[in-house]
Amino acid sequence: MSESEGFKREAAYAAVDRYVRSGMTVGLGTGSTAVWVVRRLGEKLASGDLKDVVGVPTSERTAGEARERGVPLATLAEARPDVTLDGADEISPEVNVIKGLGGALLREKIVAFASGSLVIVADGSKLVGRLGERTPVPVEVERFGADATLKALAALGCEPKLRPGEDGSPFITDGGNYTADCYFGEIEDPARLEAEIKSIPGALECGLFIGLARAAVVSDAGGLRVLEAR
Repeated sequence: MSESEGFKREAAYAAVDRYVRSGMTVGLGTGSTAVWVVRRLGEKLASGDLKDVVGVPTSERTAGEARERGVPLATLAEARPDVTLDGADEISPEVNVIKGLGGALLREKIVAFASGSLVIVADGSKLVGRLGERTPVPVEVERFGADATLKALAALGCEPKLRPGEDGSPFITDGGNYTADCYFGEIEDPARLEAEIKSIPGALECGLFIGLARAAVVSDAGGLRVLEAR
């Protein structure tokens, strides 16, 4: 296991141990850190340390991992999460985040919004002074009229690029949509930018998660810490 993977594992295990109790419904994020959340839940259910925990997955990939690890699943129509544990691509000092490089941002935001609270789980490399420092803002885009949507996104001051899939054709989300990676650079006002992106009809949702996270559990060479939202 690489050092960074070890940090992801430590943060995920700590988040499950801190925030999940028997009888809870847990929103399950998507990505390399969220995998460790699912594995820890599976371990604790198998050992009996947790009982009657149900997961609401944000992607087919996460659902498959949960089934493999013995984590029972439900839909949002069946149960609302008490807490959602999910990774992030960037985390600001206010615990606002950019998410979506894992390709499931629309479903991730739907589940996070429906949850009692959202807790971000990450290794320390995801911490930034200002959102947009290193990663683009992913935007899930309706396939109909995608060219017009990309032009509207570009007018906001970014370079939008449709994310390619493994075969070179556009990546398709579980919901059947495109993802545009929008390179803004450092974002001065993330809340305003989120509103501007969502005002474009073909932009279904963006990877700016502003004011949604309660805390972030982060691990790196400096140790494990919990950052509370400001």
